[in-house]
Amino acid sequence: MVALVLRLRLALLANAFRRSPWQVLGLVAAGVYGILVTVLAVGALAGLRDADPTAARDLVVAGGALVVLGALVVPLVLGSDDAMDPRRFAPYGIEPRRLALALAVAALVSVPGVILAVVALTTVVTWARDPITALVAVIGALAAVVTCVLVARISTVLASVLLSTRRAREATGLAAGLVAVLLVPAVVALAQADLLDDGLRPARGLLGVLAWTPVGAAWAAPAAAVAGDASGALGMLLVAVASAALLALVWIRLVPWALTAPDRMGGGRAQTGLGWFGRFGASPAGAVAARSVTYWIRDPRYRATLVLIPVLPLVLLVPLVIVDVDAHVLALVPLPVMALFLGWSVHNDTAHDHTAVWLHVVSGIRGVSDRVGRIVPVLAIGVPLVAIGAPLSALGFGDASVLPSMVGVSGGVLLAGVGLASFFSARFPYPASRPGDSPFHAPQTVGAGGSTVPTLTFIATVVLALPSAWLGWMGLVHGGAYPVWSLVVGLGIGALALVGGLVGGGRVFERRGPELLAFAQRH
Repeated sequence: MVALVLRLRLALLANAFRRSPWQVLGLVAAGVYGILVTVLAVGALAGLRDADPTAARDLVVAGGALVVLGALVVPLVLGSDDAMDPRRFAPYGIEPRRLALALAVAALVSVPGVILAVVALTTVVTWARDPITALVAVIGALAAVVTCVLVARISTVLASVLLSTRRAREATGLAAGLVAVLLVPAVVALAQADLLDDGLRPARGLLGVLAWTPVGAAWAAPAAAVAGDASGALGMLLVAVASAALLALVWIRLVPWALTAPDRMGGGRAQTGLGWFGRFGASPAGAVAARSVTYWIRDPRYRATLVLIPVLPLVLLVPLVIVDVDAHVLALVPLPVMALFLGWSVHNDTAHDHTAVWLHVVSGIRGVSDRVGRIVPVLAIGVPLVAIGAPLSALGFGDASVLPSMVGVSGGVLLAGVGLASFFSARFPYPASRPGDSPFHAPQTVGAGGSTVPTLTFIATVVLALPSAWLGWMGLVHGGAYPVWSLVVGLGIGALALVGGLVGGGRVFERRGPELLAFAQRH
């Protein structure tokens, strides 16, 4: 059975290279990226051999713990179908224990599995000083690989069964994605630290606790052996091996349950009245606006935007704090950043409709009405955000003279972003996650649009905001009438971009209706 499933796994990997040339190119690029990551990790671990043992232990335990947590969280974030899901084998009557063993072994035959095995075994080079420490390092590496593989398999199966409803998927996906974004400042802070000499000194107490848990025991045992703590090394190895054995037992019990567990069905709620459609009136633009507002409230893809936009400025502030930017200046950063990403977030709004866009096309609605209706929820959020955030930013800066500049820069970048997005979403849609999918699941694309379009839209939005931002900066340095000019120029350019985007995007929408329908059917 193990050999049969392994052959199936290899066949699936081989079939991945029989797709379109662009998809094969993407797979090759991903493979090259994986090789690069592996080489860097192996080089770093080999370099830690000559580092301070305590600092090396800190880094290895922290990195290993993140790998284990990643094995738990990544299946929740990706939300993609698993070709090796035990439920796919349910019709064939395979004995569950044999299937569990085969699937666990097959999990190693993948790019992440190979990278994990290579990196884990490289820790032997980091810690081997004599035969005893080498043996401890080998046992720890094997236990770490088994632990990560089983955690990933268990997480994947539980996600496919328990998170089969849309609400469960969106809740876990948003939570996991938010955690991932919040980890970025930690990574930036680590990049600024003198890791080879100091390790993770501020977190040393926490890492000492992790060393005795299933998350870090396998990674910490060799360090204890090198330090001469034989009892500590033995205890950590026992924790690591026992954890791997317990996970194996859970996996063996989980497979037969998954083979017979039905998908969970989401419950519904009775709705009365027309909801937002009754509030916006009986006009084409009002109908589109009502539908867009409903999407922003109920669709997890738009909810993710609302959750992440307030977090993104925090990610940007961390490196600025590290390089000692004045705190008063930092008070001016969050609002323009949030306005920028809020306006830019709808640059692929048409693709998010998926096949529902046919209703907009076949109804004969004017393109301008479609474009206007779609921007209502963005402006309903963005305008109050700027109106409230600008005075608060000026208060944090400590000088009311920056208020016009804050309104000009933030309001201008919001309007410009929405205008450009209105045009680009009609002219250059690219595949997006479908309604009900995880907001962090990006479908494969056969062209470069999935990376080029958002990049161009973002850069164009920033370029349109530069004149107002420059005038605002001159106001900070020289005072005078610069803040007022920043307000006028920012809102003026933003308004022109908004009107141009709505009119131009509307005309493109009317002209490319059949192409948009064909795109929705393909993706």
